[in-house]
Amino acid sequence: MDTKRRLGARIRAIRKSKGLTQEALSEKMEINPKYLSSIERGKENPTLNTLISVADNLGVDLGEVFSVLQAEDPVASKEMILSVLDRADEKQLNMILRMLLVIVGR
Repeated sequence: MDTKRRLGARIRAIRKSKGLTQEALSEKMEINPKYLSSIERGKENPTLNTLISVADNLGVDLGEVFSVLQAEDPVASKEMILSVLDRADEKQLNMILRMLLVIVGR
C-alpha cells in the first residue's frame, strides 16, 4: 500500500475509533465530506493545515496520525517530509523546526 493510502487508512481508523462518521468529522473541520473521503482513500494530497485540523478535530497528536508511516522506508520518509516542508508556510516551518529540535534532542 502506498504512503497516501496508508495515511488515509490511518485517519479513517482513528475517526472510526472515535465513533465519528465522515460527515461529522468533515463538518467539524469545515471541509467537504467528499474531500475527506478522498483523503481517507489516498486520492488527495492534504496540506499540513488539513492534517493538523484532522488531528485537532479527532483529539489526537499529529504524530498519531503519522504513526503508521514509522515503519516506512527511510528514503520514502525523507521524501514525504520534504514534500510537507515544500507546502508549509513560514509559521508552519517554524513550528516544524521546533518540533524537530525537540525530537532530536537539541
